[in-house]
Parts: sequence; C-alpha cells; structure tokens
Amino acid sequence: MNDAHLHLVVNHFPIIGTIFGLGILITGLFIKNNSVKNTAYMLLVVAAVCAALSMGTGEGAEEMVEDMPSVGKQIIHEHEELAEKFAVVLYVTGMMSLIAFFLNFKKNSLEKFAAIATVVFALIAMVLAKEVGTSGGEIRHTEIRDNALPTVGGESHEQEND
Repeated sequence: MNDAHLHLVVNHFPIIGTIFGLGILITGLFIKNNSVKNTAYMLLVVAAVCAALSMGTGEGAEEMVEDMPSVGKQIIHEHEELAEKFAVVLYVTGMMSLIAFFLNFKKNSLEKFAAIATVVFALIAMVLAKEVGTSGGEIRHTEIRDNALPTVGGESHEQEND
C-alpha cells in the first residue's frame, strides 16, 4: 500500500466525521443528552486525528499523481492549500471537543459555552470540508472541474487556462 492509496483510505473520514459529528452534536444540544454530545465530541476528535493522517499521506500522494496527464501541479496545489486550512480548523474543533467533553464529564457550567464554540468551529470546518472534498475529487475526476468540456469520441477535453 503506497501513500496515494493510504491518502484515499483516510481522507474521507475528516469530511464525513465532521458532518456527522456536527449533526450529532446539534442533536445532543437540542435534546439535552450528554451521552449524545459526548459521542459527537469523540467523533470530532477522531475526525481531527484522521485529518492529521490525511495530511501526512498527502505529500506522498501528490508525488505519485502530479505528473499524470490531466492532473498537473496547480490543481494539487489548490487542494493542498484548502486542505491545510481545513486541517487547522479541524484541529481546533478537535481540541474544543476534548475541552467540552472534559467539562461535560465534570458537569461544569462552562460546557455549554464550549459546546457552542465547538459547533461554530465544526460549521466552519464543514464549509471547508466541502471545498477540500471537491478540489480533491477534481484531481482525478476531470468531469467535475469547472472548465471540463463534454467528451468527444470517448476522450474528455479540458479548456486550457494559460
């Protein structure tokens, strides 16, 4: 298994984990259930850990695909820049989740504030997750790029942006 394969294995969980974690946390806040909130906190922590793993395998994956036809360094660079921003926000979200989990466990009144802060960071992370997922998909799925042209004779043709 190489870095490109490992990257493809782990890179989906930060996105999906953020979406589910946010949804579960909002549900837990709404129904006022500490177990549900704690589940969401741990899911967001795992998403942050998987983001670190994804970032760790991204460079190796880049080296393997950057010179492939229809990929190019620019589209990978854009994906990398977005992924770095997403990872930082997700790391903060994971830290806020750990703090909120601890405060919830200790039944501290600051837990509600920490929960709201976690929701805010998770919302920001979710917006970035969409951008990272799209830019990552565009690396090999040229048909979803904004500049993709319809296929002609079985080959896809892209507009040049030089």
